Amino acid sequence: MATPHITAEPGDLAPDVLMPGDPRRATRIAETVLSDARLVTEVRGIVGYTGTFEDRPVSVMASGMGMPSMTIYATELFRFFGVERIIRIGTAGGMAPHLELGDVVIASAAHTDSAMTAGRIPGVHYSHAPSFALAAAAAVAAGVGPGTTPPPPEPASGSRRRRRVARSTVHVGAVFSSDAFYADRKATDERLVAHGTLAVEMEAAGLYATADAEGGQALAICTISDLLFREASLPAADRELLFDRAVALGLAALATA
Repeated sequence: MATPHITAEPGDLAPDVLMPGDPRRATRIAETVLSDARLVTEVRGIVGYTGTFEDRPVSVMASGMGMPSMTIYATELFRFFGVERIIRIGTAGGMAPHLELGDVVIASAAHTDSAMTAGRIPGVHYSHAPSFALAAAAAVAAGVGPGTTPPPPEPASGSRRRRRVARSTVHVGAVFSSDAFYADRKATDERLVAHGTLAVEMEAAGLYATADAEGGQALAICTISDLLFREASLPAADRELLFDRAVALGLAALATA
């Protein structure tokens, strides 16, 4: 059943979807992680592929940028294509001062300044939370869950990108999903950090709300691509490449949750 934004046929999309924002990132995941990946939709350049990972069907599809775009694609996937679980594989700006470039954040909650869900339940401040099963499985896979032992670091040999990924640390905590990429909100950021917020991005709250509304499950796993508290950021090319660990954690969560 084609929709205005997805032209896949029934059965083309797997129940489990990895969802980066960037179409090029979706293509790279399909080409380097999935087996026998085939293109199933490409409306407006938003590509989607389906293949297998360890003999399990998995799809990867881009979401575009921001909560409106994420909400459109996630709603159609859940409502019309039999998708049951979506894991966002994205980038985020590090807000908490202990984060470093390349670190990974498993978003256990998503605050937002968006009004998209403000009126969803009259009189209630709706909470944007992921699937506990997916979040717990991702944390355990990262070695940061209760009773787990962090995995040993990967060998330092190989490419510069591989060494940087090996040094990354996984954190579990809240993120801030903002409607504005360019915003002067120093005081707000400081208050968010004081309340335990780790990073800022633009999609997790919309994804979590959509999953709740559609009866699906969702999680956001984001790689830190820049830092709000000092001048440091990854070049655009590295942003496309430095998400291997997030992808691995997402696939592990889908396999074990």
